[in-house]
Amino acid sequence: MKDQIKSDLTVAMKARDAISVATLRMGLAAIMNAEVAGSAVVVLTNDQVIEVLRAEAKKRTEAADIYDKAGRTDSAAQERAEREVLERYLPAALSDADLSAIVAEEVSAALAGGIAGPQAMGRVVKAVRGRTTGNADGARVAELVKAALI
Repeated sequence: MKDQIKSDLTVAMKARDAISVATLRMGLAAIMNAEVAGSAVVVLTNDQVIEVLRAEAKKRTEAADIYDKAGRTDSAAQERAEREVLERYLPAALSDADLSAIVAEEVSAALAGGIAGPQAMGRVVKAVRGRTTGNADGARVAELVKAALI
């Protein structure tokens, strides 16, 4: 995946797509920083690269929200454009209907196991996140589980 990003960066540079160039450079820098973080240099797997890019995309969403609250719509639009570039490399997120179905199944399993109410929250969230394999936002999962358990 890292090679694909480098290739896309070259294409974006030739096309003079400033937003894509800046975003892909930032993504590559984040990947390289993750590779050298820790006691030894490692080569990230595609799943680890996706997690790094997912974290960067989340930062862009949070920054856009902050800019919106501050009335800086131009900066918010820039952050959203960068997020769109990063989303090209992320797997598609689960739909609300699919995620709700998984949550309902896991809540039922917890109830069958004798755990109900807020005590089941951690167990159900962990099970749902395991089944979604990173294709769902953690806050969204927690929100749906909490609504289902209350």
